[in-house]
Amino acid sequence: PYLNKPEEITPGVPNWYASTFFDGVDFASVLVKTREGRPIKVIGNKKSGVTLGGVNARINSSVLSLYDSGRAKGPLKGGEETTWNEVDREVIIGLKKAAAEGKQIVLLTETIISPSTKRAVADFANVFEGVKHVTFDSLSYSGVLAANEESFGVRALADYHFDKADVVVSFGSDFLSATPNSNANAARYAKMRKPKKGKMSRHFQFEANMSLTGSNADIRVAQKPSESIASLVALYNKVASATGANTVSGGVDGPELGKAAAELIAAKGKGIVISDSNNKAEQVLVNAINSMLGNIGTTIDLTNPLMLRQGDDSQMSALVADMKAGKVGALLIHGVNPSYSYFDAEAFNAGLSKVALTVSFADRLDETAANVGILAPDHHYLESWNDAEPKVGHFSLTQPTIHPLFKTRQWQESLLKWSGNDVDYYTFIRENWNESVYSSGINPVFTNFFNTALFEGVYEQGAKEPASIPFAGDVDAAVATLPKYSGDFELQLYVKAGAGDGSQANNPWLQELPDPVSRVTWDNYLTMSPAQMKELGYSRLERGDFMADMAEVTANGVTVKVPVYPAPGQKYGTVGLAVGYGRTAAGKSGNGVGVNAFPLAKGGSFIVGDVTVTKANEKYEIAQLQSHHTLMGRDSIVKETTFSEYQKNPRAGNPRVEFYLSSAPSAARKAASKQNGHGHDAHADHAHSEDHGHENHKVGAADANLWEDHPITSGHRWGMAVDLNKCIGCGACVTACGAENNVPVVGKEEVRRGRDMHWLRIDRYYTSDMTEDKAHAEGIGAIDKFTAMEAAAEAPRVAYQPVMCQHCNHAPCETVCPVAATTHSNEGLNQMTYNRCIGTRYCANNCPYKVRRFNWFQYYGGSKDFSTNPANDELGRMVLNPDVVVRDRGVMEKCSFCVQGIQAAKLKAKKAGRKVQDDDLQIACAEACPTHAIAFGDLNDPESRIAGKASDERSYHLLEEVGVQPNVYYMTKVRNLAADEA
Repeated sequence: PYLNKPEEITPGVPNWYASTFFDGVDFASVLVKTREGRPIKVIGNKKSGVTLGGVNARINSSVLSLYDSGRAKGPLKGGEETTWNEVDREVIIGLKKAAAEGKQIVLLTETIISPSTKRAVADFANVFEGVKHVTFDSLSYSGVLAANEESFGVRALADYHFDKADVVVSFGSDFLSATPNSNANAARYAKMRKPKKGKMSRHFQFEANMSLTGSNADIRVAQKPSESIASLVALYNKVASATGANTVSGGVDGPELGKAAAELIAAKGKGIVISDSNNKAEQVLVNAINSMLGNIGTTIDLTNPLMLRQGDDSQMSALVADMKAGKVGALLIHGVNPSYSYFDAEAFNAGLSKVALTVSFADRLDETAANVGILAPDHHYLESWNDAEPKVGHFSLTQPTIHPLFKTRQWQESLLKWSGNDVDYYTFIRENWNESVYSSGINPVFTNFFNTALFEGVYEQGAKEPASIPFAGDVDAAVATLPKYSGDFELQLYVKAGAGDGSQANNPWLQELPDPVSRVTWDNYLTMSPAQMKELGYSRLERGDFMADMAEVTANGVTVKVPVYPAPGQKYGTVGLAVGYGRTAAGKSGNGVGVNAFPLAKGGSFIVGDVTVTKANEKYEIAQLQSHHTLMGRDSIVKETTFSEYQKNPRAGNPRVEFYLSSAPSAARKAASKQNGHGHDAHADHAHSEDHGHENHKVGAADANLWEDHPITSGHRWGMAVDLNKCIGCGACVTACGAENNVPVVGKEEVRRGRDMHWLRIDRYYTSDMTEDKAHAEGIGAIDKFTAMEAAAEAPRVAYQPVMCQHCNHAPCETVCPVAATTHSNEGLNQMTYNRCIGTRYCANNCPYKVRRFNWFQYYGGSKDFSTNPANDELGRMVLNPDVVVRDRGVMEKCSFCVQGIQAAKLKAKKAGRKVQDDDLQIACAEACPTHAIAFGDLNDPESRIAGKASDERSYHLLEEVGVQPNVYYMTKVRNLAADEA
């Protein structure tokens, strides 16, 4: 309780602050929701011209890391508690000694995009002689930077405008999830996947692993990394021949590659060729292709480049050599954990032991900090002041949203203090902005200018019109130095949507987030082709088997033991393994989860040849959230069509299903018909109708209606639409829903039992090679037919479908609850009254969508069996949203359409004396989606976004033939395929 209440805080009313997230891997301008001084939620800042309001699961889950009890509570010396005064004294003595002895003082950091931090580093270097700044990125782009510098004279990353690209050709790049600024990539990519405008991009993906991006491609070709290099050379030659440039020797052609080349040439200036390789030679070839096609300055912006990766692998190698040679007298480490994430951590640790003064600014005693002399823990970013320039001319500010929880100190402030400058970092930032950014003279009063930028969160100036830059790379030299891979297996390391590089490994929200493609939680695993697994005798985990065979993987003299997982779409002769796991000093949630794959990445390359895979005589339990992988012929779940068919008929792939509501008044029948996208009285037209030549599926009978209809034509009726063309399966909505609604973490063992508590799941479906017609032709019986259809194709297409409570107007759960714990509101919501629920679970049994979750144990409430749950921690409970009740054991729960956000929107509109508008509604999944695949609003408001989507020809209900009349609409998935590709 407040004795003197702060003016800006009203209990019960949230405060929002603009800030910035950057951890060396992900960047976003964000808005932070606080309640009574506690940050509880992070969303994207739509005013950012860099990230376009997008965030991923790692960014919106970062609020939980603030309340991590594993964080260091204060400075440590030799592992023992000490004071900041003692740290300052020891460090200054050590720095002066190193300088006096003529030894290097090295500042080892992640990529720094903060102008003020760069100035602080420069000031530090001016005070002490021999200071070197080494930048190390655990997810290295050093080869890309070197290639861009040679090709265009710009040592930075290109900003890709997928919203301007008619054709996208990717060689292994997971640009929707795992690359710098992937949130903006996803938002831009989604804009070109709208079939309604009569134009839709074509996406070709050549890759070994089934990546999130590859699973969204129109045409995906499974290739070994060595084959992709040959395809890249062939693509170069095709484009060179078409544009009059010189060709090179080598290359292997293919039908899909020929299509990609032809379409790129036809879409000159409106295409993108992108590769994930960290090899300079490959990237020079990619740059040459884009330059010949006229993509530089149109779809690819290097005039205003991204500064999100600046690491130099050669500098890191030199540092390790210098440390081992005794040339380094002091090493200060910030934002990186090389004892874990450097491929040769053993050599790094050996060198570290020879450095007299070692300081880490880590937030805990991680793998590297455990080996240094002094831990000077940095603030969490939500406790910090900072700035950022992620893209030339685009600035973003970080401001604290809570007083520091522990005795930590911002690392920039430590640098300033050791440089002899006692100014606080906030003042230092203001001074730097006054001298550098504000010097443009745009605003007359600096304080007003700075406060406005702080309030907005972003300040963007000086962006130039993207221009073509002449290509100056040496293609012949690049072709001569292309990497060569051999051996029975080639290994592709990759980055998961949740794990990232492992820096947030102690975040249980991310550990329990299912991988979008495999649907596995709490582990990494070796992905292998199911056909090859069968040949080699590995269990293929069919029909819900969660016991995986183990294998020993050896590469570059390093061996790891890891479970083998069947991955449809994996190229035969390749295996995949995610980095970001295998932490030993992350904390209670992150320690011992999976294996560390970084030692396999020799020299920063995530592609490794000559890999040996040997079956181990062991089994391993994995936690897989989905054991059915295909639709098994159920067309009504994910409806699909091709772009060419859609252009002929907007209802292609979506034949109409009519409901007959004879007991309902005519107005209600018309409303229900309109709700299903028909806009006419189905009962009056039930004998026969036509809809663009598609058959209508009749469900029910004219005299059968088991429910008394709820009024749906007056007042509000809340509904949701999910565009399957825009949903890329990234999982940002899942973690956002958990943060907003206090969804508990249950841990790996409970997930294995099918007891995960996510209110929102994203089903992933593969296509199958088996069809009913094919089964009939081959004489396969009914039971065997469905078993065959359950198996995914070796080269499947993929569809994602978010599924939450459908808030049915004829809800089956409501009719079977003996205590009326689940009821229907007069605004179309299916409500749960937790105090009334006695846990019969009848409602879950009766739900056709299986979206209701039962609290089997006290996931909340301090149970030691669920120690990974942040709410079972005194500090972790601070992240809970006070607007949403915490559920207890024996209670059923499910999606509420964020009813607390609905009520807040209604109150806001009431105070303003107007009706509720779309922008008033803050629904967690919708506001987190970087592609805007989810829309929410009032179905009874004809001006709302949701009303327009509900009446769209692509809209349909999930399992609509059941007749439960959901308030959630799905929109048919449209693939840009020719007739011979469908």
